[in-house]
Amino acid sequence: MTDRSGWLPLPAPGATPVRTLTVAGSDSGGGAGIEADLRTFTLLGVHGCVALTAVTVQNSLGVTGVQEVDPDVVAAQIDTVVGDIGVSGVKTGMLASAPIVAAVADAFARNGIGAGGDIGLVIDPVCASMHGDPLLHPEALRTLIERLFPMATLVTPNLDEVRLITGIEVDDDDSQRAAVRALLDLGPRWALVKGGHLRGSERSPDLLSDGRQFLRLDAPRIPTAHDHGAGDTLAAAAAAALAHGLAVPDAAALAKDWITRCVAAAYPLGAGHGPVNPLWRLRPPNPAPAPA
Repeated sequence: MTDRSGWLPLPAPGATPVRTLTVAGSDSGGGAGIEADLRTFTLLGVHGCVALTAVTVQNSLGVTGVQEVDPDVVAAQIDTVVGDIGVSGVKTGMLASAPIVAAVADAFARNGIGAGGDIGLVIDPVCASMHGDPLLHPEALRTLIERLFPMATLVTPNLDEVRLITGIEVDDDDSQRAAVRALLDLGPRWALVKGGHLRGSERSPDLLSDGRQFLRLDAPRIPTAHDHGAGDTLAAAAAAALAHGLAVPDAAALAKDWITRCVAAAYPLGAGHGPVNPLWRLRPPNPAPAPA
């Protein structure tokens, strides 16, 4: 359900909100990763839990170091959170290595996450940072595709990730549709091919499909250099919407609107790329016009 403004409702004080889990790395600059996920979860009325996969050393200019978490510890975080707190939606981000991907897949299977179960699973197949720094070892990509894609309710790759996963260079509507079909052949229930990186376009056209329906989610391209964390934020919004009980098409549409507004509100930070900004929702609504 959504509130009267069209956004997911904020819980009443003292009421336990719906819960989501992000399985991802930390961004020391606060722009992406679990930090971005938790901001969006909170501002969409969701209590966010975390299974940390890696600590990155990064700022607005790039990533200079990565320390992975032991795969057994990653899996234990998932087991512990789901076993006690419970979650209604899960998203993955940076998974770093093949052993971590395998441990996460096993933990998801144990806990009934994804694969058509009651807990929706959004896979953001993070392969590299926006600066081009690798965030996934090459051998981990195949494990991610083989183990996690068949479990996914929704996968949300950008065009660079689509090329790495399917070999398809998306540059028009036909190739975007071919990419969606290729992704669905890998096992997820739904695939969203994001068009934010489509070169030479004044629009940001995303294509969502389950193989039967093809739904275009379109928005104007916002000219800004500050879009750090955009992929994390969209996937987190979709996971929050699934946790609130929205169907995948509605969850994806809400996430598209959410990230569009977050990009429009992005701010500069440091000497490089600033983050997208979900804090816009904290602004009070425009007052109603005075009666004539």
